[in-house]
Amino acid sequence: MIDGPAEAADASPEEDAALRQRPIRSFVLRQGRITQAQQRAYDALLPAFGIPYSPTLLDPVAAFGRRAPLIVEIGFGMGEGTAQIAAAHPGNDYLGLEVHNPGVGSLLDKIGRAALSNVRIVQHDAVEVVRHMIAPDSLAGVHVFFPDPWHKKRHHKRRLLQAPFVSLLATRIAPGGYLHVATDWEEYAVQILAVLEAEPLLENTAERYAPRPDYRPLTRFEQRGVRLGHAVFDLVFRRR
Repeated sequence: MIDGPAEAADASPEEDAALRQRPIRSFVLRQGRITQAQQRAYDALLPAFGIPYSPTLLDPVAAFGRRAPLIVEIGFGMGEGTAQIAAAHPGNDYLGLEVHNPGVGSLLDKIGRAALSNVRIVQHDAVEVVRHMIAPDSLAGVHVFFPDPWHKKRHHKRRLLQAPFVSLLATRIAPGGYLHVATDWEEYAVQILAVLEAEPLLENTAERYAPRPDYRPLTRFEQRGVRLGHAVFDLVFRRR
């Protein structure tokens, strides 16, 4: 953790070139339908629980009002799993990264209903947030649950978990911290496994795929997939 605001961390030349030249994002920003409850929560709670994007390092103590293990979740969707994990682990702080208004509003609504104090949100591109706002060796963990698989071959270039971003993520995780990815798309799981195993800062905690850790709840999305016969692949890697 860092004690106060600081300048953005310097990237290596390779990291800088790979990420600055990254013209394709892993998401398409759509407005989507936002419910009245989500909009009310968005308007009322974002000022308290949202952190504006800025190309300077985040001060977690200032953001959360305490010093605690910090876990980043990338692409939390509607926030169902995020809220459950945060409620079950009040000793950790959770920073959720999401770009879509309905998802942000949904998680804010859950934060308000459950009176969660250990969740903050940055509504911005995760690559830029991780690169500019997260200090090296500062995270206890990173969650990437069910990222968009971009299943058509011509769209694979949009996939989030590719070597340059994984290398960046690995530098932001503290030694002994973890990266946990879950997907129900087997072909994407195979690719993610290969990318993670090729990253020298990470080591697999399982022979290939890990059992679902108890802290990751079964969301309605996942339960529906399981009923349809979809396998779910968990990959849990530890920072060396």
